[in-house]
Amino acid sequence: MRKLLSGLLITAFSAAVSMGACAQEESKEPGSGPNPFTDCGIGAALFPNTGWAAATSNVIWDLGVTGITSATASPQNCQAKSVAAAKFINETYPSIVEQTAQGSGEHLSAVLEIFGCNSAQHDTIIQSIRPSVAQMVASPSYSQQDSVSKAAGYYNVVHNAIAAEFNGSCDMS
Repeated sequence: MRKLLSGLLITAFSAAVSMGACAQEESKEPGSGPNPFTDCGIGAALFPNTGWAAATSNVIWDLGVTGITSATASPQNCQAKSVAAAKFINETYPSIVEQTAQGSGEHLSAVLEIFGCNSAQHDTIIQSIRPSVAQMVASPSYSQQDSVSKAAGYYNVVHNAIAAEFNGSCDMS
């Protein structure tokens, strides 16, 4: 049994590494989707800038199932910076909401940096998200939401603001 599992892991690892290498060599056409082994799943969250490590982690964790599932179900969220931003928002939510209300703060700046926005773009985005975040927090159902739902709502507000102000990515401007 141990030899079978070992063989499966080696095969899956080899496939993941070769798929990751192929995906890195060819440029992706718009709409072609992310590489599930390097751009999605747990591996992408842990190793956003190291494709081979992301692929290895995904394969070791669950033979790449999480990466493949996220690439299929929500490819727009597979980019490493999106995963990192969501994780950061979830971990710092109370501070980041307070800083958004104030209009500045280190957590607020940090999340915009994670999204790839430079400091010259921060004011535009902050002014865009403040009314939406205020409306979200003032909603009668807000107090009944769990912390993950609140963080997801905040993520969506920021993501939508970047989409509206900078065609979906701060990197493009």
